Amino acid sequence: MPRNRPGKPRQRPSAREPEPAPQADTGRLPTHVDMLIPYVLLAVSLQRAHGYLIEEYLHSLGFLSLEMSTLYRTLRQLEKDGLLYSSWEPGPAGPARRVYSLTDAGRAWLDSWAGVLDAYRGMIDRFFGLYGGGRPDQSET
Repeated sequence: MPRNRPGKPRQRPSAREPEPAPQADTGRLPTHVDMLIPYVLLAVSLQRAHGYLIEEYLHSLGFLSLEMSTLYRTLRQLEKDGLLYSSWEPGPAGPARRVYSLTDAGRAWLDSWAGVLDAYRGMIDRFFGLYGGGRPDQSET
């Protein structure tokens, strides 16, 4: 979940009070762990899903080193924070699976993260607009 700024004690929200949506903090770029949360919420917003399906989706997007324990810990925390809910459904050829769905609070949180990521995209676009990086001018190739 989003981290509080230094000096503020972290308070764990209850299931009825999810953590506040992220704010654009241009002083700190998101970490790999920060990025996992909006991608998990995005995956579940596209389709109700169980853990392995979410893992496959995340791997296809570049989260190649994601461990299942990290994913399940994240899913449990998002559910505890009221951003996801789950139910047990029978598997097609095996035991029941926990299937995750997005809550209204999860949708609002995801929408807010999209705004934050849009702000970072603008920063990155401005950076590469100014940075030559020693790369040859593409018009010369």
